[in-house]
Amino acid sequence: MKFRPLHDRVVVKRVEAEQKTAGGIIIPDTVKEKPQQGEIIAVGPGGRDEAGKLVPLDVKEGDRVLFGKWSGTEVKLDGVEYLIMKESDIMGVLTDTEAKKKAA
Repeated sequence: MKFRPLHDRVVVKRVEAEQKTAGGIIIPDTVKEKPQQGEIIAVGPGGRDEAGKLVPLDVKEGDRVLFGKWSGTEVKLDGVEYLIMKESDIMGVLTDTEAKKKAA
């Protein structure tokens, strides 16, 4: 991808939700909602404070994050759908997803 976000914006690729619930019930495509989890693909250099100093972002490429249902702007780059949003639209970083992947 040849795209570099500006200021405090990030590029997020949605991560598909599980096909089954914890109880083993398969969720059909017709009732699925858009996932609210994503992986950070690219980050901007950061915003500026009142004094004009650069404030770096708290997220980095590869982080798995949660964001609001209607957050960001959907764009299609190189045939892949991404979301471009401000860092303030991100609710938090998921930290133990890597541990679960390694255990599986």
